[in-house]
Amino acid sequence: MFAKQLSVFIENRQGRLGEVLNVLKDNGVNILSLSLADTTEYGLLRLIVSDPESGKERLAEAGFSSILSDVLIIEIPHTAGSLQGLLKSIETAGVNVEYMYGLSIEAERAYVVLKASDLQAAATAIEAYGVKTVTREQLSSM
Repeated sequence: MFAKQLSVFIENRQGRLGEVLNVLKDNGVNILSLSLADTTEYGLLRLIVSDPESGKERLAEAGFSSILSDVLIIEIPHTAGSLQGLLKSIETAGVNVEYMYGLSIEAERAYVVLKASDLQAAATAIEAYGVKTVTREQLSSM
């Protein structure tokens, strides 16, 4: 019923996120979903990964502080109002939602939302890497 979420505390500085991701990649831990929240000095990276226990161990060996937490992964219809109905039922039960983030997995692709300090430079780098960005309109029609 519950899933394990891997949360990693990282300094908010250039390249640090990539270091965490390299540790996971180098140890065969696949990222299924992620959320990154920041403050001026640190970030909190929340991940759903293929092997959370191994990910935590490998990150600790590399000097990263992380924790495992129980979370729910909930499948709801992809229609307007579905999330609101779910949240209303949780509220009615007297439960507070502490945080949530999207998880979308298809057989051949995954989607992430990215905010960067220079979006144009990021878009150029992404295009040069050979992947496409998706507009809100395209996403809505999928």
